[in-house]
Amino acid sequence: MVTVAPPDAWTYALRLPHDPRAARVARMTVRAALSGHGMAEVLDVVELLASELVANAYRHARGPASLRLTALGDGRLRVGVWDSSPHIPAPFSEPPGDRVPPAPAGAEGGRGLFLVQECASSWGGWQFGDGLLGRGCGKLLWFEVGGEGRRNR
Repeated sequence: MVTVAPPDAWTYALRLPHDPRAARVARMTVRAALSGHGMAEVLDVVELLASELVANAYRHARGPASLRLTALGDGRLRVGVWDSSPHIPAPFSEPPGDRVPPAPAGAEGGRGLFLVQECASSWGGWQFGDGLLGRGCGKLLWFEVGGEGRRNR
């Protein structure tokens, strides 16, 4: 009998409508995928950070978003969130030294991107150019956790 081992590298992609429940759906998807692949050590961090990026996509873009989980085969996991807004916020923006300050005590928001820079091993963002008919194609924000990834500091 031959045993098939699951691959070290895999990808899951999820298209999310512009819906206030999208962050919850993203959390549930992350939890199911990472639990199924035995990645409990990064599950809580990835669930939190992916949820923050999807919530920001809902808040700041007018259209759908996409979530992509990619295991890179060396213990690293890359998470990307695409949305239709072209604006790339710090700490994802250039130059790499842009930092997000901690939110003031008592603030109701403003912690998500700070958490990315504190918890992820690396991160970045790409702005896509004009698409058909001169419409912007949005951006992709990504972060990595796990493995021996470098810190963007």
